[in-house]
Amino acid sequence: MTALHHGAIRVRDLDASLRFYREGIGLVTLMDHEFDGPWRDLFDAPADHLRSVFLGSPEHPDAGIVELVAFPESAPGAALPSAASPGFLLLSFFVDVDATLARLDTLGFEDEPRRVEVAGPTAPVVMATVRDPDGVLVELVGAAAS
Repeated sequence: MTALHHGAIRVRDLDASLRFYREGIGLVTLMDHEFDGPWRDLFDAPADHLRSVFLGSPEHPDAGIVELVAFPESAPGAALPSAASPGFLLLSFFVDVDATLARLDTLGFEDEPRRVEVAGPTAPVVMATVRDPDGVLVELVGAAAS
């Protein structure tokens, strides 16, 4: 079996990213740990020490994980090399779009969302995109009513 386990985002400001993904999107911390390893060799990283925070949904463990990676040696707000190389587009989440956009607005994330409705099999599907604190495009897809 082949399955995607997680996608990782190198963040400038871990606290801002945690607020965005936990309080705004609604993910839960599954793991928060610091690791020493050959990260310079493996990832072309700035250091061999990193902090890794896995975020996901305990109710849907097969849905995939977002990993936030912070290198303590990097100053918050410092410029990062582009992780969005050709081919990378976005992270997509099934959510209540209006409630999620309202939470993000309340938290002070000022990126202007792009919102559309597309035809679905039984009803229109609401979709929106916003940018996370590091500029990653995040797609919000209206969760199907159960």
